[in-house]
Amino acid sequence: MLSTVLSSLISLVLSCLVMFLGWVLSKRTLSDREKNSPFECGFDPIKSARLPFSLRFFLLAIIFLIFDVEIVLLFPVLASMSVSFSYSLMACCSVFLLILIIGLFHEWNEGSLDWAQ
Repeated sequence: MLSTVLSSLISLVLSCLVMFLGWVLSKRTLSDREKNSPFECGFDPIKSARLPFSLRFFLLAIIFLIFDVEIVLLFPVLASMSVSFSYSLMACCSVFLLILIIGLFHEWNEGSLDWAQ
């Protein structure tokens, strides 16, 4: 019984100490809110979120995500080819890469990859 009361008292004191420490440290950061706020993509997070967005930046982000997913999908194929070579796996991988290369040429002809005009 005594050990239960003692452990409860220690946990209560420790919890109060951590909460007080967090409260004291949070008071320091409120005074410098603009300096410590995140700077993402050139937008000011304090102002309105309804600002015009660069379409070129959005297209570049989409292209990056597509090729990032491509790499994630190709890693297991390369790992399985190191264990055993399969012609059907090679054919599927070739068709997948062909579709992605056709998509890359389409974006290139469309002008999505041109930054300066």
